[in-house]
Amino acid sequence: MDMPTKDPMPPEATGNRLQRKLASLTENLPSNTIGALWILLAAFGFSIMVTLIKFLGQDLSVFQILVVRQAVMLAIVAPKILSGLPHSLETKRPGLQLTRIAFATTAMLCGFTAVIEMPLADATAISFSKTFFITIFAIWLLGETVGVHRWGATIVGFLGVLLMLRPDGDGLIDPYALLAIAGAACAGMVMIVVRMLTRTDPPVTILTYQALGVGLIMAAPAIYTWQAPSLGQWGLLVVIGIISWAAQMANIRAFKAGEATAIASLDYTRLLYATIFGALVFSQWPRVETLIGAAIIIAASIYTVRREAKRGRELARASDGRGYNS
Repeated sequence: MDMPTKDPMPPEATGNRLQRKLASLTENLPSNTIGALWILLAAFGFSIMVTLIKFLGQDLSVFQILVVRQAVMLAIVAPKILSGLPHSLETKRPGLQLTRIAFATTAMLCGFTAVIEMPLADATAISFSKTFFITIFAIWLLGETVGVHRWGATIVGFLGVLLMLRPDGDGLIDPYALLAIAGAACAGMVMIVVRMLTRTDPPVTILTYQALGVGLIMAAPAIYTWQAPSLGQWGLLVVIGIISWAAQMANIRAFKAGEATAIASLDYTRLLYATIFGALVFSQWPRVETLIGAAIIIAASIYTVRREAKRGRELARASDGRGYNS
């Protein structure tokens, strides 16, 4: 007599079980500790992502990498988007949605190109200048009042960026470093636009427009520059999309669990990861100028965060917009 077999556990049940197990393991930890663990995981994920992008970028175009990345991320969030139709496509500010798509596309294109062409540590360090661009754009577009302390930190931070723009000490500026700065500036603008959009549109609408918009923009140049990936390259492209989504989710959970002022500085561990991966995978070590400039940027950024917290302001840095999230 055949023994009755158990029905396999559905994927969603497995996922819920894993979440409950994680919750039980962390329920007795302080909220800031939980947030710190999540942001360290996010930083590690983003570092793996850019390392894989740099690796594949030696053979595939950045357009091709981006369009597959967006497609994978879109496939992951598709159930949420579809379940919210037609409301997930309803926006009160379509012009602002298109503006965000344009800046997000430019930020990813410039930032990922810099990652491919520059040492990982250099590109990562320059990307941290996004914090200072947010300050400038917040004054210009949101009418925020900035005191002498925050202005001083912004100026000092940009001095750190300028230090990193002289790769050989001969006064010549690396064009890819300029691309990295352009990517950071656009990423900063994306953060400001997101803050404006959240006043009228729900998060799922913002997510839907970016996922679809960036993918559509990248489709044409991706087709034009398309090279048939090998089976291994296809696997890495899919992994990039999965890790990109997972790192963003970890980042959101970090700022949901912990206070921004307590955990934000841990995001700078990405520079440590970038240095290690750059050395191990690509035999690239950061220049002394990069390390000094990064130290200046990080110190100025942490000062800005602490100062704003002391004054009771909200951290001008969206939880889902790290690195090249975009």
